[in-house]
Amino acid sequence: MSDYIRIEKAMAYMSEHVSSQPTLEDVAAHVHLSPFHFHRVFCKWAGTTPKRFLQALTLERSKRMLKEEGSLMDVSLSMGLSGGSRLYDYFVKLEAVTPGEYRNEGQGVTIQYGVNETPFGKIFVAITPRGVCRIEFLGSRAVDEILASVHKDWPRASLVRNDNATNYVANVLFSRLKDGQSNPLSLHVMGTNFQVAVWRALLRIPSGKLASYSQIANALGYPKASRAVGNAVGANPVAMLIPCHRVIQKSGALGGYRWGSTKKEMLQAWESLHEEPVEQ
Repeated sequence: MSDYIRIEKAMAYMSEHVSSQPTLEDVAAHVHLSPFHFHRVFCKWAGTTPKRFLQALTLERSKRMLKEEGSLMDVSLSMGLSGGSRLYDYFVKLEAVTPGEYRNEGQGVTIQYGVNETPFGKIFVAITPRGVCRIEFLGSRAVDEILASVHKDWPRASLVRNDNATNYVANVLFSRLKDGQSNPLSLHVMGTNFQVAVWRALLRIPSGKLASYSQIANALGYPKASRAVGNAVGANPVAMLIPCHRVIQKSGALGGYRWGSTKKEMLQAWESLHEEPVEQ
């Protein structure tokens, strides 16, 4: 079992058993390591201790974060999103498919795809010459199913497997989450104007912070469109890079997530801790 898989299993176990507050020994036994070795491996790959990760896995923390950032989206969007002068954050540049590209259905475009490991499990990554067009966690759907979905969006494109090419995306994503690095990545996504506007709004939610569906709807100027925002969030084609895991319900409840609530909690907890110093 690789360290990546062990960390994913450990974080998932803590998320699923957070109410019983499992001990270091409990979690270590779940991944078949001694407590001492597990603690070292977890700190190395997760950038924090198992104890602090477990502390972050609470709904009360989510509620506090949402309360503290009550006007987060309004402040962020006032920096230029609504006016279109600044549509990207410092890490991800999002470009929507042009009308011409949509009309050509990907003709002449080669999409490279691969399956790569991360601390959150294996991910499917697909890239066009202009950027990342798809990231999905494996588990809820098999690779063949995801490929069929990509082919549906880009019916005339050529699909070529190249794990080495897509591994760069996984490495940059992981290093950014672990070390706070800001290597830029471009996204090349297909969606309606409203979906793209919502996805750009998600990029304005800082790592480790949360916003509600209604906050995003208000910030976009559609205060009654929380459900439409939710649908757009759920249609996000690029997991993690377009951070739909940072959106929760107004009540503080987690809300839905295409890849499961456990994965959503893991991502939120990871981001809330990854810039803090690791306890030895």
